Amino acid sequence: MEYKLKDATYEHMDLLIQYKLNTIFEYAPKLDEEEKKQICFYVNSETAKWLYDYRMIEHHKKIIGAVLVRNNLDGVLLDEIFIERRYRNLGIGTKIIKQILLTYPVVYLYVYKENVKAFRLYRRLGFKVFDETETRYFMKYISFESYE
Repeated sequence: MEYKLKDATYEHMDLLIQYKLNTIFEYAPKLDEEEKKQICFYVNSETAKWLYDYRMIEHHKKIIGAVLVRNNLDGVLLDEIFIERRYRNLGIGTKIIKQILLTYPVVYLYVYKENVKAFRLYRRLGFKVFDETETRYFMKYISFESYE
């Protein structure tokens, strides 16, 4: 499926916040009200902080998702990738991730343990579990070129 990546602008802020909150609440559903408030505050401030590092995923001039890659440790962090539900399982996210892996020799990401499908994809692409919390895995990809 065809897609383009374009720079995020201030007009995308609400959509980015919505994407992030939907993902958190989908894969961490047992949060109490206080935790939800803290997460909402965090998401609002972090989205604003990284706004101009986001890339919007566009298909036929319609925004269908977003991706955020930023510097982290000895590589980059694939901090977020969101694809709207009706555009999932069409290979878009996989193509974007593969391009990131070709661009950067070391890539990290977090994935919710409940998101088994994404976890399997990341393993298939060569990510290994580097660390974990109660709810998420911290994974790392190292390209063969970085071993040389």
